[in-house]
Amino acid sequence: MNLDERKYRILQAIIDDYILTAIPVGSRTIARKSDVGFSPATIRNEMSDLEELGYLDQPHTSAGRVPSAKAYRLYVDRLLKVSRISDAEARTIRAHMDARVNQMEALIRFAAQVLSDATKYTAIVVAPKLDHLMIQRIQIIKMSSGSALMVVVTNAGIVKDLVVSVPDDMENDHLYAISQMLTEKLNGIRLSEVGAHMDDLIHALHEHASLIGDILSAIGERLSETGERDMIVGGRSNLLSYPEYSDIDKAKGFLAMLESKEKLYPLLKSAQPMEFTVRIGPEIDVPEFKDCSIVAASYRLGDHSNGIMGIIGPTRMQYGRVLSVLDFMGRALSDILK
Repeated sequence: MNLDERKYRILQAIIDDYILTAIPVGSRTIARKSDVGFSPATIRNEMSDLEELGYLDQPHTSAGRVPSAKAYRLYVDRLLKVSRISDAEARTIRAHMDARVNQMEALIRFAAQVLSDATKYTAIVVAPKLDHLMIQRIQIIKMSSGSALMVVVTNAGIVKDLVVSVPDDMENDHLYAISQMLTEKLNGIRLSEVGAHMDDLIHALHEHASLIGDILSAIGERLSETGERDMIVGGRSNLLSYPEYSDIDKAKGFLAMLESKEKLYPLLKSAQPMEFTVRIGPEIDVPEFKDCSIVAASYRLGDHSNGIMGIIGPTRMQYGRVLSVLDFMGRALSDILK
């Protein structure tokens, strides 16, 4: 049995209504609320066919139908209409993002918050790899006895910072001189190529060989790699407001999964540049997400590396809204990070 135009229209009306209400949909509801133009009896017969085809489930004998994962897949692939976000939303997002461009972590943290606020679902943003960026300036500032803050400014205007160990008796004047020397030697060098200059720099500052080795290792490894630790999750508790997660055990499992970044990262990293990957329910193959969908896309840092954005919501998520918000955010991040 194939789906004709009437079945498509009725199925779309059922999905649209269930996305909004989370209440099983009956034939009278569709006849009354939608503009499908069919009688309740006709809709009821078509719903029986759609259930037989696996597009609808009936949770209780006397209740209406709910869309299946198969129905949502058809909805995303064929029936979905994606609109643009409003101009006011776009201006607000860009204004805040422009103010945060110099701090990568602040930028992706804000992006995750905007995505979760705009969609009312859980958002995940992964920073792009920075290994192709070139160093412009290095500054080391003593924080306390035995530790200092190292700030690395790149040609993309992005700042990366981390704490490094320094001798207890080393003063800021000495650290400033080391900063100047490192800036002079490493200006224009890619983060991924810092290791190749380690021997020369250690030789030039042999009396501080251990410190220089630690600094160069941090630049070459910790600042250029991207993985689970560069993942920001926004709106962790958003899904708990949906009836699908009113069960305490299910909610606990979902929240525990969000804390496991090493498990989340593989679910997103298959996203392609400016293309959307939509995985629905059983397609995710994670028990905690069996009632969820994940929509992921990537954004670019220049011409070299991709970051990833994802939205996790119930299978009845507003896919059109999610896709439009991700599309705008991806383009905005890519523009800002050029």
